Amino acid sequence: MGLFMSEFISRFTDIELSKLVLMALIGGISSLLSNRGLAVFNDGLRPLISEYIEGKMNRKILAVNTFALSFGLIIGFGIPFSLLSSIILVHSLLLGTDVIGIWCANSRRGSICASLIGSLYGIALLVGLKSIVNLFAILPINFMEQLSKVGAPIIVCFSLFPSLVTAYQYSYGKGLLVLIITLISYLITENFGILSFDRYSQMSVKLDPNGMALLFAMIGMFYFAMCEKRPQHSETAAILRDKSVGLFSERIKRIQKNRGLFILNGGLTSVAATTSMCLLAESPMSLQLLANGETTGAILVALARAISFIPLIGTTAIATGIYSPDGMKFTFVVGLFTQNPIIAFIMGGIVIAIEIILLSKLAVWLDNYPGVKACGEYIRIAIMHMLEFTLLVGGMMASNAILPSLGFMIVAGIYLLNRSAKFPLNNMAIGPIATIIVGIFANIICILGLK
Repeated sequence: MGLFMSEFISRFTDIELSKLVLMALIGGISSLLSNRGLAVFNDGLRPLISEYIEGKMNRKILAVNTFALSFGLIIGFGIPFSLLSSIILVHSLLLGTDVIGIWCANSRRGSICASLIGSLYGIALLVGLKSIVNLFAILPINFMEQLSKVGAPIIVCFSLFPSLVTAYQYSYGKGLLVLIITLISYLITENFGILSFDRYSQMSVKLDPNGMALLFAMIGMFYFAMCEKRPQHSETAAILRDKSVGLFSERIKRIQKNRGLFILNGGLTSVAATTSMCLLAESPMSLQLLANGETTGAILVALARAISFIPLIGTTAIATGIYSPDGMKFTFVVGLFTQNPIIAFIMGGIVIAIEIILLSKLAVWLDNYPGVKACGEYIRIAIMHMLEFTLLVGGMMASNAILPSLGFMIVAGIYLLNRSAKFPLNNMAIGPIATIIVGIFANIICILGLK
C-alpha cells in the first residue's frame, strides 16, 4: 500500500497543473449533469433516467443499473485501451461520472458531492489509471470484465424499438416492415459502410451499423406517425394550435435550461482533445492514431464516428430529455482540428450550443404532427420492454461467463422467484443485480476451494 501511494504521489507531481485542473473540471461537471438527470454518456441509461424522473423507478434501482451497465465497460473497455498510451479513452472518464452522479443523492448536497467526487475521479484517472486495473486484479475471480456483457445486448437491440413503437401504435404488419428495414440497414452498413483514408493513414473507419440501423428505423417509425393527419374539425385544430409546448419540445427544454453547463463542458472537452493537451480520445481508433502522431487520420476517424452516432444520441435525447455530457462527439473533431486550446474552448462551446438549438428545432417540428406526439408514450413503453429483455439476456450471458452453467441457474432462479416476492424488484434490475451476486458468489466459491 505504501508503494502504491508513493507511486501515485510521484506521478501526481509530474503532471502539469493545467491538465489536472482540466480533468477535474470535466469530471466534476459531467458528474453534476448525471446527478441532475440532464446527461449521461451511456446511451442505454437515458431511458432509465427518464423513468426515474417520471417517478416510475426509484433511485436505488437506477443506481444498481447504472453500476452494472457502466462499470464493467470502464474496466473491460475504457481503461485497457487507455493503458495503450498516455491518452485516456473518454469512456473511462464519462462512464465513471455516470455512476458517480447517479449514486449521489438527488439533492443540493448530493449535487455538490457528485461534483467533488467527479473532480477527484478525473484527477485519479489521469494519475493512477493502471492502479485501478491492479486493484480489481486482486480478486480471485475478477468479474468486472464479464460484467460489461450485461449491457452488450442493448447496443445491438436498441435499434429495434422503433419497430415495436410502430407495431404498438399502428399494426403488427407495419411494425414488421420497420423491423425488416432495420435489419437491411444493419446488413448494408456492416458490409459496405467502410470509409477509407489511405491518403492520410493506413486505417479505415467503419460506420456504426447499430447507429445507421436506428436512423433508418426512426425514419420508418416517423413516416407512419407523420402520415396521421390533423383533425379537420376547427375547434380541435384550434386546441392543437394553442398547445404551444409538445411532448418532445417539453423534454428538450430541460437541456436548454442548462445549456450553460453543456457549453462549458463541450468547450473543456474540446480543449482536452487538442494535440497540445492530448488528454482524451473519443475512440480506440483515434486514440491509436494520436499515439502514433497521425493527427489528420484521427480527425477523419472522429468526424466519421460523430456522424454515425447522430441518430443514437439525437433520438434518445429527444425522446427522453437527457443528453450526452460531450454532445454528439463533434467536440473532439473541433479540438483535434483547431489544436489551439483557447480556440478549441470557444469552438467546442459553440458546437454544443448549435447541437442543442437543432435538437429543440427538431423537437418542435416533430410536435406539430399528432401521430408523432402520440407515439411518445409508445416510445417509452417500447424502450422499457426492450431494456427488460436485453438486460435479462445480458445478465445471463455475463453470469454464465463468470460461473459457467451455475450462472444461468442463479439468474433464472432470481428472476422467477422475484415474481412471487412481496416486494419484487423492477424487472430491469434483475439482470444487473443477479450478475453482481454471481460475481460475489464465484469469489466465495473460489476462496473455499470449490468448483
